Amino acid sequence: MRMFCFHCRDGEDGGKLRAVHREAHLKFLADNASDFVLAGPLKRADGLIIGSLLIVKGRDEAEARARLENDPYLTGGVWQSIRVDEFSPLLGDWVYGMAKPGG
Repeated sequence: MRMFCFHCRDGEDGGKLRAVHREAHLKFLADNASDFVLAGPLKRADGLIIGSLLIVKGRDEAEARARLENDPYLTGGVWQSIRVDEFSPLLGDWVYGMAKPGG
């Protein structure tokens, strides 16, 4: 299974919309936890949440995107933009237990 990094930036009304959809978003994450490597907020230096970072499992990018299609932050318009890139950990805590590069 491959991993895809979703860098999701909130729109102008992100804070207000997050408050509306937060409980449903957290339930969505809990109900679909096996689809995620990690998920969490992106914050400015002053602590204001400005987006989300999610690493989603999938055979390809289309499958990873499909796993998010019912996320209340997506359907509720919290995220204004989403950048997706494949992620391959090479160093650090995530590598433990995984095959070494080239191995």
